[in-house]
Amino acid sequence: MLVAERLKRIEHLVNQRGSIRVTELSQLCEVTEETIRKDLDRLESEGRLLRNHGGAVSVKTGQQEIPFFERESENKQQKQNIALEAVRHIQERDTIALDASTTAWYMAKYMPDIHITVLTNSIKVALELNQKPNIKVISTGGVLSSNSFSFVGPLAESALSQFHVNKAFVSCKGVHMERGISESNELQALVKQKMIHSADEVYLLSDYSKFGAQAFALVAPWTRIHHVITDDRTDNSYLDRLREMSVKVTQLTQSLISPSEQKEG
Repeated sequence: MLVAERLKRIEHLVNQRGSIRVTELSQLCEVTEETIRKDLDRLESEGRLLRNHGGAVSVKTGQQEIPFFERESENKQQKQNIALEAVRHIQERDTIALDASTTAWYMAKYMPDIHITVLTNSIKVALELNQKPNIKVISTGGVLSSNSFSFVGPLAESALSQFHVNKAFVSCKGVHMERGISESNELQALVKQKMIHSADEVYLLSDYSKFGAQAFALVAPWTRIHHVITDDRTDNSYLDRLREMSVKVTQLTQSLISPSEQKEG
């Protein structure tokens, strides 16, 4: 791949995802991490992206959401394991909120059929839980986002403000140690803000690729996050910082699901 082609591809990936890490770009472009860092420096000097710790973020605002089927295939194994661990934190009679992330959808797939109430803006989550008769599902309603199969906008936000839940499970695009968690789409960020404010306890579900990144729209500062569930590829320096901020951390050290379950998911 020529340098110009690689630079164009890097810019496209950053704009498409909102943020991306050096390690992932190195794998996708099949060059060393040092080469990627030089490429990012050049692209930043040309105003085509912004550098951050460990990667880069898009300079574009109000970005379009990545379609659900594309997000579903990204770091699939990590998301499945994080989802299964998150389900372990749900108890009979809980009231919970699930966002429209692919990790929340995996949670819905692994959820046991117990007596709980689930508040969600995700059509995929609602349809998955509809197969489990003991689970009461409340959908927010709102404006349908076709990319994420979810409801957003004032109606969804208003619905969420009417409820109180024990636990909220949310994911995001960026996990930044100083600036908190963020989303590439401001409408999804506003919905997640409402979910977080409605909950007694907030769980952030994030695979390693989100750490060190900052997306366009702020979702919440660390004072609003109580527990982080992540995978074994997340740098320990990030997790140590979270513990210093009194955030509980669960880092998975092994796969919780079998290879056959990973393929089926």
